[in-house]
Amino acid sequence: MGEGEAKAEQAAKADHKNAPSASSTPESYSKDSEGGGDGGGGDALRAICGAIFTVLVLLGIIALILWLVYRPHKPRLTVVGAAIYDLNFTTPPLISTSVQFSVMARNPNRRVSIRYDRLSMYVTYRDQIITPPLPLPPLRMGHKSTVVIAPVLGGDGVPVSPEVANGLKSDEANGAVMMRVVVLGRLRWKAGAIKTGRYGFYATCDVWMRFDRSSNGQVPLLAPSTCKVDV
Repeated sequence: MGEGEAKAEQAAKADHKNAPSASSTPESYSKDSEGGGDGGGGDALRAICGAIFTVLVLLGIIALILWLVYRPHKPRLTVVGAAIYDLNFTTPPLISTSVQFSVMARNPNRRVSIRYDRLSMYVTYRDQIITPPLPLPPLRMGHKSTVVIAPVLGGDGVPVSPEVANGLKSDEANGAVMMRVVVLGRLRWKAGAIKTGRYGFYATCDVWMRFDRSSNGQVPLLAPSTCKVDV
């Protein structure tokens, strides 16, 4: 081997050592490609999450505005008149009654109507029922409307405790009596095409009125009688 050939062989070996590995180039390209793919996927996921969050916030704001505009208020009930037609006792004790209370119901909502069903009404004295519950027809109240409910309540031979009989006799002697009118049923609110579910409705009205043996018909109320309404 000549001197020229030896130098050429040494130069070829040196070039082979300095040349980049063939396997390193695809690996490096593969890592760069994978890194670029992960970055794109993360950006898309963040964009989707941001869009969902924005939609939820907008829906929450719309729901809040609708609630503030249409939020329903409970009806208001007041007893505006009373009449006693019959109130007698027989043994053991039993009570026979015929009474009438005029209950004014008002819908205070400007944009929401109220619909009632399964209504009934009865009277209690000292937490004991003295008239059987009377079913009432369904009722619809428009915006800012008022209606008066005035059924005649009563029954013959309703069993009561001696406390009720003695209490009514004592109240008659004193010339005044307090009875409680109870109205219950279900209601739902309606605003345009939107209807709520049905809610239980329970109203109690404590009524102070004049009461003596001469009472036969309308009796004066001795105090305002605003009802407590639970929905």
